[in-house]
Amino acid sequence: MKKLLFIGLTLFPLKAFANPACAVCTVAIGASLEIARKLGVPDSVVGLWAGALLALLGYWTILFFDKKNWHFKGRDFLLISLSVATIGFIYAGQTPYLPKAIGYVFYTDAILFSAVVGALTYVLSQKLYQVLKERNGGHAHFPFEKVVLPLAMLFAGSVYYSYFPL
Repeated sequence: MKKLLFIGLTLFPLKAFANPACAVCTVAIGASLEIARKLGVPDSVVGLWAGALLALLGYWTILFFDKKNWHFKGRDFLLISLSVATIGFIYAGQTPYLPKAIGYVFYTDAILFSAVVGALTYVLSQKLYQVLKERNGGHAHFPFEKVVLPLAMLFAGSVYYSYFPL
């Protein structure tokens, strides 16, 4: 029966409506954290990518607000901050909050710290893309430059956290 349903759904595709929900994505991040731990991936690497994902969801929310013409003072910062702050929901489940000293300045959990770093990395990569595009006459230097910049920066951060975990 399941096979028949799968075949039917693939033969007759329907229009999909995207509805990114930060809480659902955060639960998925929490589940992927357990899988990554079993594979031996450091928590700081998972947090880095989770923070970037949540910042991306914040950008999508900004685009949604633009489409609905909802504007107010501090909207963009508020939406990005609320989106990234949903990383805290992973601690409501089975993930314990284990704070430790990071760089003699911060006393927080490695996942939480690297999620903030990942979000900042994503936001800065988008700002860098806008600067590079503006200097090139309003055009990207190569196709998918907007995608390659954050991926390259996050990959570099992943390599760093792999060799120097928090």
